Amino acid sequence: MVLLDDLSRRLKLDDPEERRIIANVTWAQYEALLLELGDSLAYRVNYLDGVLEIVAPSRRHETGKSRIGTLLEMYFLETDTEYFPTGSTTFRNAEQQVGAEPDESYCIGIDKEIPDLVVEVVVTSGGVNRLERFRRLGVREVWFWQNNQFCIYHWREDATQFKDSFEYEAITRSELLPGLDMNLLTQCVLNPNPLAAAKAFRQGIQGQRSGEEK
Repeated sequence: MVLLDDLSRRLKLDDPEERRIIANVTWAQYEALLLELGDSLAYRVNYLDGVLEIVAPSRRHETGKSRIGTLLEMYFLETDTEYFPTGSTTFRNAEQQVGAEPDESYCIGIDKEIPDLVVEVVVTSGGVNRLERFRRLGVREVWFWQNNQFCIYHWREDATQFKDSFEYEAITRSELLPGLDMNLLTQCVLNPNPLAAAKAFRQGIQGQRSGEEK
């Protein structure tokens, strides 16, 4: 099987995004594909238990992930939060048979091998299960931006009651960033004007902090 036989022909970049799933892929084949792709930004590649997912992100997808990333980094700066952006780095674990390239990712507090927070923009459903691959990698918190809203999941060490969500609990507020107003973040992501959104987000953060200091 040739995984990258004229990939540009097999995956035509379009809106909505193109996604291909290939089963029965060995770990060696997965690593060979990563080597061939190099630092290409045209595709995202994920792997779980022999199933390979190749995505050509749409403009809508990339716009969403970039705007969320911009606002989050503004939050870190305004709140003096130590952070280390790891972006769409390829994280993989051969023993766990998993590899993932998140849309955005961050280590909070100190730099680590695996990020604490992953943000995924979901334009099309299906594909390699996202929560399971991040659980195997050891990511503590995962945010999904889908249908114009955030869904937040936090990994639980004692997770017997969260088997259906792969040991992650669905929560309404980030435990990694407890001071972040998710409603404000959502409103600003939805603002069609990126500059106006950034200004409104900064003003909201500053207003919240002023209120806490009184």
